[in-house]
Amino acid sequence: MTSDVAISAPETAAANGHGEAHTTARFGALTLGSIGVVYGDIGTSPLYAFREAVMAASGTEGAPTQAAVLGVLSLILWALVVVVTLKYVVILLRADNNGEGGTLALMALAQRAVGTRGATIVMLGIISGALFYGDAVITPALSVLSAIEGMKDVTLRFEPYIVPLTVVILVGLFAVQSRGTARVAAFFGPVMCVWFAVIAVAAIHPIIEQPQVLYALNPLYAVSFMLHHGIIGFVTLGAVFLAVTGAEALYADLGHFGKRPIQTAWLFIVLPSLALNYLGQGALVLGDPGAIVSPFFQLFPQGFFRGCMVVLATAATVIASQAVITGAYSLTRQAIQLGLLPRFEIRHTSEAHSGQIFIPRINQLLLVAVVLLVLLFRSSSALASAYGISVTGTMVVTAMMGFVVIWKVWKWSPFAAAALIAPFLFLDLTFLAANLLKVFEGGWVPLALGALMIILMYTWRRGSRLLFEKSRKLEFPLADLVAMLEKRPPQRVPGTAVFLTSDPLSAPTALMHSLKHYKVLHEKNVILTIETAQTPRIDPAERVRLEQISPTFSKVTLKFGFMESPNVPKALAIARKLGWQFDIMSTSFFLSRRALKPAVHSGMPRWQDRLFISLSRSANDATDYFQIPSGRVVEVGTQVTI
Repeated sequence: MTSDVAISAPETAAANGHGEAHTTARFGALTLGSIGVVYGDIGTSPLYAFREAVMAASGTEGAPTQAAVLGVLSLILWALVVVVTLKYVVILLRADNNGEGGTLALMALAQRAVGTRGATIVMLGIISGALFYGDAVITPALSVLSAIEGMKDVTLRFEPYIVPLTVVILVGLFAVQSRGTARVAAFFGPVMCVWFAVIAVAAIHPIIEQPQVLYALNPLYAVSFMLHHGIIGFVTLGAVFLAVTGAEALYADLGHFGKRPIQTAWLFIVLPSLALNYLGQGALVLGDPGAIVSPFFQLFPQGFFRGCMVVLATAATVIASQAVITGAYSLTRQAIQLGLLPRFEIRHTSEAHSGQIFIPRINQLLLVAVVLLVLLFRSSSALASAYGISVTGTMVVTAMMGFVVIWKVWKWSPFAAAALIAPFLFLDLTFLAANLLKVFEGGWVPLALGALMIILMYTWRRGSRLLFEKSRKLEFPLADLVAMLEKRPPQRVPGTAVFLTSDPLSAPTALMHSLKHYKVLHEKNVILTIETAQTPRIDPAERVRLEQISPTFSKVTLKFGFMESPNVPKALAIARKLGWQFDIMSTSFFLSRRALKPAVHSGMPRWQDRLFISLSRSANDATDYFQIPSGRVVEVGTQVTI
């Protein structure tokens, strides 16, 4: 899951995976930051993953057997090695899009590689993005609820307050999002370092007491468990997957921290701590099978220390939730720029870090969905059933797009690329199939959320394309109009008029309506087109393209990366270096505001027409989105049927 919490793109130019030119102190800061932001989700999995997997493995037997404990432990440890270490840390961290990672960055990279045949790639990107929203809803609910449930291990009197307290913490978490995460982010790394140190140290004594737990390091125990437990083994696999949720964050946060810091943090701190803790929980249950009710918190002495651990676990789960919430903001911005969602209001919460953004509408929707989940499921065990499907689905899609990148971008033969990816894809598909067994126990939640987001994204993309094609048929060729106006110009007025359009070959609707109603033309006229590149960011030197088409008309094309928020006045200031005397105070921006109505014969079903029109009405104003001063904007209304 992407998280724009700590470090902005300009700061990471030297740490984007192509070159590691930071000092030792800088490298240490990036490594510490990655521990706090990247590993919050996977780092809090020990709260529930081992418990759920062993309970699933025990089936109708009740008390967990030694074979079940060692088999589950072996499955968890080797899932961490194969899925996280090999697939993500070793392979996918190399598949970066100009230093950026994540499913939509991978989609853009793969789409650029296959060219016009990229419709399937786009659909895979839509699916993975949609499933991530399911993950973004379930992670805060499950993580915080599982931490607060630790209060039961301090005293049973706390039990009635678990759900209300969880809701209060979640509401507070979403309420502070608008203030930005810079101050909170400073504590993420140190808190998570303390977390990993504590969960590792607490596991040492039980392992010494039950050294036979180390047999789980042998992968044959995992294989034997799967071979001898049939359908129960398959169901257990779905719970085992809870231990690797959050692995996508490794890849998604590549642009924020760089390849080396993320790899170092995983190999030397996170993986050893997680492995020790899982082994410690296993040793505890081998010594006392009844401890499976809450093996994580029972690693700590009853009383003060366990109470402190509940507080630390709550802090860690809030951090894990924070990372996925900001990841949802980042994904939304990418989706808007790539034309998969309508424009939403995007607020920048930091002057120094461009990645720190806040999207009010997404924040509100996430809060409502998360609180509803907590009230609906009321326990972490019930929510755990809903968790795996969205993450496994995203991993399957990532593996598929990874194959395309290895084949087309890395120039491997298709057979070599398939040989590399096939084992991981098979494992991901197996995990997905195991999680699909839980559809009726709660797995329908991420599927429903994902299906809803897929419909919204597909409808917006398809409707926008149909609208563009219909508008182009109705519009007048720009070159012909300019020739006519230069030959027989109307009355001129001083100043510059900038006409925004998505089609630079056709006369903007705002220009046609302006001529029709005002019957005047400015001294200088600019046809402005804003493009989104298939790369995360654009070099400022390549931001502006200026073309003079007549003495009084020119075309300006502004290009932004899909990780950037467009700022038109700031970009136009660059055009001064290209010879255009741009003065914001003597410039008027003309935008056309289209009122959409469903056509009798449309390219989409009637329900999809109405959905697209509703999405269009909910879109944020172009003036705000492109950061144009509202006092310099003239809007011209027009009605279009779709």
